[in-house]
Amino acid sequence: MEAISSFFDQHVDPHVRGWVHTPPDPHGDVLVLTHGAGGNCDASLLVALAEAFCGHGYTVLRCDLPFRQERRFGPPFPGKAERDRTGLRNAVAAMRKSMDGKSEGGKIFLGGHSYGGRQATMLCAEEYDLVSGLLLLSYPLHPPRKPEQLRTQHLPNLRTPSLFVHGTRDPFGSIEEIKKALELIPAKKELMEVDGAGHDLGFKGKVQVPSLPARIFSKFDEIFG
Repeated sequence: MEAISSFFDQHVDPHVRGWVHTPPDPHGDVLVLTHGAGGNCDASLLVALAEAFCGHGYTVLRCDLPFRQERRFGPPFPGKAERDRTGLRNAVAAMRKSMDGKSEGGKIFLGGHSYGGRQATMLCAEEYDLVSGLLLLSYPLHPPRKPEQLRTQHLPNLRTPSLFVHGTRDPFGSIEEIKKALELIPAKKELMEVDGAGHDLGFKGKVQVPSLPARIFSKFDEIFG
């Protein structure tokens, strides 16, 4: 049975806030997961993924981005995106510190859904050695119905190995569009397509695809294991 505990680090700004999943037999690797613009760290997709990874020995932190810590509802402000990236950096640092001395050679991975994943790529494009790999769920390539507003400017600087998980019916980018965008990334990258899924990857409210977290972990382990 996994142990889940509240996790608050009040010694940094922005604070780290979220939940830690601790496996009974940890192998030393860590995954930090964060949410999209409309959610928080309790999103059903993140919970399901945390449980799947924890079941395979990963210590997992589900964390709220700074904009969500400041207000319970509403989207992030574009002008504060850098603060959200700092929050992710602090979360990675907190987990690295918490794992010091507990294992040798443990790796830290960073993942996020939509906006959270985009901020993770932007952070790693600036700090290529921050984490060992990225798990990017429904990368928001462009706003719906606005394919000309691409969010790809930083991708040529992304040198962190990455797994992109994308639904075939995602209005934020078609499979063809995401494949073209991935060509800009000089690092190792893989695309996992989820047939018939939209931007929520089938995890809207209580409606879930039970097999998806295991499939994502299997693909992740194939690449990074």
